[in-house]
Amino acid sequence: MKIGFIGTGVMGSRMAQRLLGHGFQVAVHNRTFQKVQPLIENGAIYEESVSELSNQCEIICTCLSMPQDVMTVYMNKGIIDNAKPGTICIDFTSVGADTSKNIYGMAGAKEISYLDCPVSGGPEGAESGTLTIMAGGEEKAFQKVKPVLDVLGETIEYMGPSGSGSIAKLINQYLVAVHSLAASEAMVTGAAYGLESEQLLKVLKASYGDSKILRRHMEQYVLPRHFTPGGAVKYVHKDVRLANQLLQEAGLTQFTGQMAEKAFQTAAEKELSEQDMSAVIKIFEEETGTVVKKKDK
Repeated sequence: MKIGFIGTGVMGSRMAQRLLGHGFQVAVHNRTFQKVQPLIENGAIYEESVSELSNQCEIICTCLSMPQDVMTVYMNKGIIDNAKPGTICIDFTSVGADTSKNIYGMAGAKEISYLDCPVSGGPEGAESGTLTIMAGGEEKAFQKVKPVLDVLGETIEYMGPSGSGSIAKLINQYLVAVHSLAASEAMVTGAAYGLESEQLLKVLKASYGDSKILRRHMEQYVLPRHFTPGGAVKYVHKDVRLANQLLQEAGLTQFTGQMAEKAFQTAAEKELSEQDMSAVIKIFEEETGTVVKKKDK
């Protein structure tokens, strides 16, 4: 079985490497050649174009940045026009349900299966194979590629028809954005009132205010003042915007995600787009004139 992998950035490179490490034959393509070089050195086959890769692989995985990137790779003489009937496509990108459903329909017309399978767990989860994978599309196609997904994820759920995986992921990202906002506001407020940040975090971790996002952001990024992205501000901004559309379509009119979207937009406008999502705290630190950090020794 030959697996194609298009998009070998922070997440995709680690996922492709796991497939290689588990004995799969993997062909790779990325717009920036430098990002596929380590994979080639580890046994991956390099394909110079999306069309060439698509024509030669039974399973095609995509892990891209934005919805428009997904549309470009699948359309415009890309995957759908070049993949053989019976090919199964797995898109790990976080996109809106409409994008997934559109591609699903166009792929189906060419007898190509398309699964929306966004993931959660960050680079560390991609590297260790402990990602959460939320799948939408034909269950028969899902079952066929389940052995591949098992290499990449620990929690793998078939959510339902096309678009279901994307909806589940956006709901997750909604919580990520809202929790990021709340954690940032809380920690900045504590610092502004003179509370020692590490001690406050210790108390919150032992209380009902605890969350994975609080721990992740504060321990790995904010307190050490290290914002190299695991998941960048720009991606959370994109995801919460798409998630907010879901909430509006569900009938909600006022919700906390609107504040989170505004906060991440402000962070992006302050040139924090490429920093880790936890850097959203910087807009509140600037506003209050305080910094959440480790105690000076």
